[in-house]
Amino acid sequence: MPTAHSLRLHDDTRIPALGYGLWQVPIETSAVLVSRALRTGYRLIDTAEAYYNEEGVGEGIRDSGVAREEIFVTTKVWNTHHGYTQTLHAFDASQQRLGLDRIDLYLMHWPSRIRDAYVDTWRAMIRLRDESRVGAIGVCNFSTGQLQRLIGETGVKPVLNQIELHPYFQQKALRAFHHEQGIVTQSWSPLGLWWQNPEPAASPLEHPRIRELAKRHGKSPAQVILRWHLDSGLATISKSVRPGRIEENFQLFDFALTPSEMKMLAGLDRRDGRLGPDPETADF
Repeated sequence: MPTAHSLRLHDDTRIPALGYGLWQVPIETSAVLVSRALRTGYRLIDTAEAYYNEEGVGEGIRDSGVAREEIFVTTKVWNTHHGYTQTLHAFDASQQRLGLDRIDLYLMHWPSRIRDAYVDTWRAMIRLRDESRVGAIGVCNFSTGQLQRLIGETGVKPVLNQIELHPYFQQKALRAFHHEQGIVTQSWSPLGLWWQNPEPAASPLEHPRIRELAKRHGKSPAQVILRWHLDSGLATISKSVRPGRIEENFQLFDFALTPSEMKMLAGLDRRDGRLGPDPETADF
């Protein structure tokens, strides 16, 4: 069974470039879908305490028949558990719900600027890493300024920043800062779909140039976009509750986009392309 190629994090951990995400996946179906994804070839499973499906994720991993050492598991601490002690307790609870001896990557889900406790949260995560209770630590949805503060006050860089990123919102400046710092960029909402506006007609999936590339390569528009993420050197999290789509989204390793095609897709970036909250202004 083929598996996704991997990227090297700055702590020398390797992370699969393509993962299966569990956002908005109900707990009652998460076990079956995680097991299906692992049998398809995914080796990165991305969940969070705020997804309320960690128990199902752990069950799906155990039921998949895939050896635990082959699977890279990510979960996240939510905003309401920011702070040093609160984060340590949140990690214990996530680990218990997952039923796993180790978590490979622990992420801070949002900086939660209104709480202003993300530095203390990060210090707790550093402790978890130093005690080998988690393999690696990173963040989600951090801006350049928030990353600079985190690094400046602790001296520890996240290995990864998981951010909204798709052809209409390419985050080029933030990605350049990541590259400078050796931080891997991981994309969420890679197809440009958002729960408040989930119609494909409003997403890159319906863009004529992407549909043209899909026809040229004999692939779906979604496969072309996910391949663009990989060819851009990004890690990415795909998500579907449809078994057929889970398998389709993994079938990316028998083609690649040409430099001219990549240049064309780079031109789809928009100033107003953000779909989700802005970490600099979000009030949660």
